[in-house]
Amino acid sequence: MGMVARNEGESMAWRLEGLARPRPDLATVEAGLLLLVAAGAWAGTVLMARGMAGMTGTMGLGLAVFVPVWTLMMAAMMLPSVAPAASRYVRAGSGRRTAGTAGLAAGYLAVWAAAGVPAFGLAWLAGWVTGRHPGAAHVFAVAVIAAGGLYQLSAPKDRCLTHCRAPLAWSRPGGWAHDLGAGVRHGAYCLGCCWALMVILIAVGVMNVAAMAGLAVVVLIEKTWRWGPVAGRVAGVAALGLAVAVIWLPWLVPGLHAAPTMMMG
Repeated sequence: MGMVARNEGESMAWRLEGLARPRPDLATVEAGLLLLVAAGAWAGTVLMARGMAGMTGTMGLGLAVFVPVWTLMMAAMMLPSVAPAASRYVRAGSGRRTAGTAGLAAGYLAVWAAAGVPAFGLAWLAGWVTGRHPGAAHVFAVAVIAAGGLYQLSAPKDRCLTHCRAPLAWSRPGGWAHDLGAGVRHGAYCLGCCWALMVILIAVGVMNVAAMAGLAVVVLIEKTWRWGPVAGRVAGVAALGLAVAVIWLPWLVPGLHAAPTMMMG
């Protein structure tokens, strides 16, 4: 009996120690590096947004400028949710903390930069519809938000989110090219998981900082919280509710109800 009691006591002490210990995939150098980059990206985004308030579509930007701006926005919104994956990746290898994290982040952001090209096309279409056919812009907004909500409830979304929450076992890093490739693969799953949320930005305004912050919180919860998948479905239902509300309250989508701008760059 004494032996059993002692074993139970040691087991309880171990569990309490585990609860008190910070999560290793969140409290690491890798996570700190990505959070620092994300903070800088947020600062840059907020500064740029001050001069773009109320602009629709591409905000007057040409493709060559829009894509870097989009990539900066994605760095701000998405890198915090990548921190756990980056930590696991580096720990799975030889401990190349700075180089491994930088390579992974570079590959990851390259995917989101590429996604900036179709985002530009959709934003251009939104601006064109807003300027030429205001009534159609209303329908466009409802369709975009509803599509995002429906995808949040779909099987492909669930599959991509499963990978983002628990990436497939990382192989041992073998250099910059391997790090970059791992980032691209993870970024592709992340794009498949989150593209529908980002499309909503087209309706509410690409540089709508409040909307960006809200969507970034949703992404972070989806990927890191125990009930993340449930939260993602709740977000999908909320998006569908917003799409219905926009039918009667068009001011909810300011990104499609301001004067369009001329493209530059």
